Amino acid sequence: MGLISALFIICLAFVTATLSGVFGMAGGLVLMGGLALVLPVSAAFVTHGILQLVANGWRAVLHRKFVRWDIVGWYALASAIAGGIVALISLVPSKPVLYLLMGLVPFLLWLPQRWINLDAARPPQAFASGLMVTGLNLSAGVAGPLLDIFFVRTSLTRHAIVATKAATQVFAHLAKILVYGTPLLTSRAQDLPPWWMFAIAIPLSMAGTAVGGWILDRITDVDFKRWTKWIVTGIGVLYLIQAAQLFVRGAG
Repeated sequence: MGLISALFIICLAFVTATLSGVFGMAGGLVLMGGLALVLPVSAAFVTHGILQLVANGWRAVLHRKFVRWDIVGWYALASAIAGGIVALISLVPSKPVLYLLMGLVPFLLWLPQRWINLDAARPPQAFASGLMVTGLNLSAGVAGPLLDIFFVRTSLTRHAIVATKAATQVFAHLAKILVYGTPLLTSRAQDLPPWWMFAIAIPLSMAGTAVGGWILDRITDVDFKRWTKWIVTGIGVLYLIQAAQLFVRGAG
């Protein structure tokens, strides 16, 4: 990896951690798209998993008093099951397919709420969210909008939503690291960014998470939900355009 690419990822880590600290999912979507521009798909998955594991874990620590641990427990159990299933399949998407999936995922936010009767506060649905979200995370790289569907009808505040989602995503990203990282470490470790990039990017992710939390304290629940939907949708449209360009060029 060249120096410019490494510096790009370092800057991206801070910016996207800040974005996730405010909206809970937009940052992961931007980070995955940026990583796929400069890394092979498997390496992008692992790098995304490491950086988002730190960002989400630190966000859960900062807002730990708001975390609903009962939801996290059911999610973690299902996440482990989903990770095991995907590991057996061993399917790595091409870049055009990856961008296509990332572009389609945000439109889940536009499903009419009357169609959705999901609530992550209910144990069976917390378990279902772990299976579905982790499965999508391992195939599309991101799954924030799907996770958000399980929180649409909860009575949680914006702080509880961000904190609980962050804690659940620790397990989703851990699954991503294990599923895609194990083959890389045994055969293609050179595809991964250098260690010093992680040494710089990880603390910057933690700093970005803190900055995002500061911004979160200064917006309302109404603004939080409205801006999340539009920002994530805009990102999705850009990824669909990128996917179309890659398919036209025949990129793999």
